[in-house]
Amino acid sequence: MRIAVPNKGRLHDPSIDLLERAGLHLEGGAERKLYADTVDPDVTALFARAADIPEYIADGAAAVGITGLDQVRESGHDLVELLDLEFGQCRLVVAAPEDGAIETVADLAGGTVATEFPTITRNFFAEQGVDADVVEVTGATELTPHVDMADAIVDITSTGTTLRVNRLAEIAEVLSSSVRLFAHPDTADDQKVQQLVTAFESVLAAEDRRYLMLNVPEDRLDDVRDVLPGMGGPTVMDVAGTDDVAVHAVVEERAVFSVINDLKAMGASDILVTEIERLVE
Repeated sequence: MRIAVPNKGRLHDPSIDLLERAGLHLEGGAERKLYADTVDPDVTALFARAADIPEYIADGAAAVGITGLDQVRESGHDLVELLDLEFGQCRLVVAAPEDGAIETVADLAGGTVATEFPTITRNFFAEQGVDADVVEVTGATELTPHVDMADAIVDITSTGTTLRVNRLAEIAEVLSSSVRLFAHPDTADDQKVQQLVTAFESVLAAEDRRYLMLNVPEDRLDDVRDVLPGMGGPTVMDVAGTDDVAVHAVVEERAVFSVINDLKAMGASDILVTEIERLVE
């Protein structure tokens, strides 16, 4: 099975990290390569531009690929979304010069919109019933309204800082995007593809969980269960030669601070908190 992975840019490192954490270690690393074997002899990583990955999948060069929803929508290919990988979040928005005449999408009727995403943009304005001329550019999109090339732009933003620096105001959201795992419709149900989905899910499930281990007097065990429900209940084991029991549980990361204080008040000792690499639920 071939999996297409972004070869550079802001999506590359998180994608490689996900593969590694899922147990698909790359043989020889990922630097300056077109492809790499993994520790699984049935899985090979192909490195390509994020914008080209939908084409790789659609053509069958890769069974699955990691890329942004925006790139798949722009490609026009009908791919199967298997999993939101929860990084690379961004929005595609319509923006126009601050204090200008363009304040709504409807104001762009008969106007010109510059973008690096012409397919998404044309579809958006068609859905809005607004007839605008969409002009494709390949860079410096934010500059076009200021040099009379366009009345507005459709561009990606994460924080809005770039828009503000270029004196542009957001008018409307076109698409909310993140990096996801996509597959060709013919391969989405393959066993190996589903194994990959399970591996990635286990990494994502572990990210906001922590593993707690502690000792507590046995007569306080019911109280501990109230604050440590865990996954189906905490694991409890006798501690040899004492009246204590050892308790192990998985908890939400955001709850760790308060839970530890509650456990200390119940007489818990030797509390250990560790990260979890993978969690198969």
